[in-house]
Parts: sequence; C-alpha cells; structure tokens
Amino acid sequence: MSAFLFGVALQWKLDLRNKGILLTYYIVPLVFFAFMSGIFSSINPAAKQTLIQSMTIFGVTMGAILGASAPLVELYGSEIKKAYKMGGIPLWVATVNNLISAFIHLYIMSLIIFFLAPIFFQASVPAELGVYFVSLAIFILASLGVGTVLGLFVKSASRLTLVAQFVFLPSIMLAGIMFPSELLPKAFTAASVVFPATWGFKQMTSSNLDLQFLLPLFVMIFISGVVIAIRLKRIGLE
Repeated sequence: MSAFLFGVALQWKLDLRNKGILLTYYIVPLVFFAFMSGIFSSINPAAKQTLIQSMTIFGVTMGAILGASAPLVELYGSEIKKAYKMGGIPLWVATVNNLISAFIHLYIMSLIIFFLAPIFFQASVPAELGVYFVSLAIFILASLGVGTVLGLFVKSASRLTLVAQFVFLPSIMLAGIMFPSELLPKAFTAASVVFPATWGFKQMTSSNLDLQFLLPLFVMIFISGVVIAIRLKRIGLE
C-alpha cells in the first residue's frame, strides 16, 4: 500500500514538473476563467448564476481530455512499458496513478475557481455545497475515464492532440456553458448527450443529486472502466 501511495505522489510531482500537463491542468483553464468570466458577466449579468459551474466544466474537460491522456501515450508507447514488465509491476498501476494524480490536480483547479469567482466576478455560490462537490467529483471521474481511454488507444502524441481536440471542442460547445443548449439545433442537442460535460453541467447547476443527470455519468464511468481494463490486458500481451 505504501508503494502504491508513493507511486501516486511521484506521479503528482512529475505532473507539476511537466509544462504541457501544467498548462492543461492549471494555466490555460485559469487564464480562460480570468479572461472569459469578465466577458460573460458583462454581456449577460445572469451568467453569474452559473459562472463557477461553467468555468469549472471548461477546466475539468480540458485537463481530463487534453492533459490526463498525454502521460499514458508517453508511457505505454515507450520503453517505460518494458521497464514495468521487467520490474514485475502491473501495467494498470501506471494508469491508476495517473488517474488519481489528475483527479487531485483538477479538483484543486476547481477549488481555485470556486473561491475566486465570487470575489472577483460576484459569481453566485452553489446553494447546496455538499451536492456541488459530490457532483464535481463524479464529473471529474467521468471525464477522466474518457481521457484515459483516449490515452490508451491513441499511440502517438501528435495523433492524440488531434483526436482529443475532436472530443474537447464539441464537449465545450454543446454542453450549454457558452450559450443555452436550447438554442442548439436538435441534431446537436442529441449529440451532446454522449459528452460528460453536458450532464456534469446539468448536475452541478442542480440543487440536489438528480439521478436523471447522474445516471449518464455513472454509465460513462462504468463503460470507460470496462474499456480501460480490456485495453490494459491487451497492452500487457503486446
């Protein structure tokens, strides 16, 4: 157990030293938050009601899809994988370490937005804090599940950047954080249900734990978990 915790702590520190990861976990989401929050609030004062949730959805989605997937491509696509095998370390350990480390980073980033938004942009604080933080944790897990699947299936960093953008951009545009989802064409609204950001935003703006919004997130977590387990088994046989 101590070795596992050491691995998680080591991965967390390595992420802090990785400029690319640091950009997607903290710098870009927080710069976007600082820049766009003022614009949203000026154009539509009502946006302050969901400003914390909107900016958090953006930051978590970026970190999970563009950030958490990158270390997995570097690890399983390099000689590091052989080192794990030679050392008798199960390959799933690296995936779990990366997932836990990413979860901690993204939760910290979300807390920064949570505390700064009311101070600098007079954003409304969620009425039910317990519901909000539980919903946030579930949304982060669902998003990381998708990011982990991408990291395990895409075999090169350049291709990962392209594929991840195809997931990230629709997630943000269709989730309802930029503009009301009711304004979208029906086809886009239907397509939005496959992205964690859509359900995460609905749940995080809800005053209770609504199964209607949570169930899709749990389904995504379960499916991604099964896919990850199957993929890791196949990688171990390569």
